[in-house]
Amino acid sequence: MTGLIVLFLLGIANFAIQRAVFASGHPLLAQLPQTLTRSGGRAVLVAEFLILLGAMLLVENGFGIAAWGYAFYVGLNATSAWLLLSGRI
Repeated sequence: MTGLIVLFLLGIANFAIQRAVFASGHPLLAQLPQTLTRSGGRAVLVAEFLILLGAMLLVENGFGIAAWGYAFYVGLNATSAWLLLSGRI
């Protein structure tokens, strides 16, 4: 149960990170396909939800390593968002 709570909290953080990147209007976003950026990046958020759901289902079924994998994934997303939002890229 603790793994699911941690995943849920990581998922909230990941969604906030994605929304902040799309709201930033960074010039790099213009290079993404229009299907991903249309309507504020909802397609990306749907994909993020499916990844989170998959990780939660795996953890619920005894694959605890999925929680570590998702935490690593969120860490990579946070690092790339920090690079974009801080103007380093």
